[in-house]
Amino acid sequence: QLQLVETGGGLVQDGGSLRLSCTTSGRPFGTFSMAWFRQLPGKGREFVAAIASIGDSTTYADSAQGRFTISKDNAKSTLYLQMNSLKPDDTAVYYCAGADWISHLPRDHSGDYVFWGQGTQVTVSS
Repeated sequence: QLQLVETGGGLVQDGGSLRLSCTTSGRPFGTFSMAWFRQLPGKGREFVAAIASIGDSTTYADSAQGRFTISKDNAKSTLYLQMNSLKPDDTAVYYCAGADWISHLPRDHSGDYVFWGQGTQVTVSS
């Protein structure tokens, strides 16, 4: 099992920044493809960003492209999401997820991810 714990959420003003962290344990972090998803109020879970298990290849949702950056620190077994230029539409619960899939290619489908954190709330005020 891979345990994931997200931190870094909170309340921020329109245009502000936050950095989310996802600390993992239980399995070697470097063997997992990782991603961030979010669930907006009253809506389903949607993809935000993903990073491959091998190398640093990344992919982003259109809504995140140019504003968010996903990264990882294998030595710390931690995944990050740097979010800049936040908008009220970014208000959601953000989840990190892990897939036991060794590849150079990141994955953007929630069904590919088996391990999930408990989520962290991000609220952007206007």
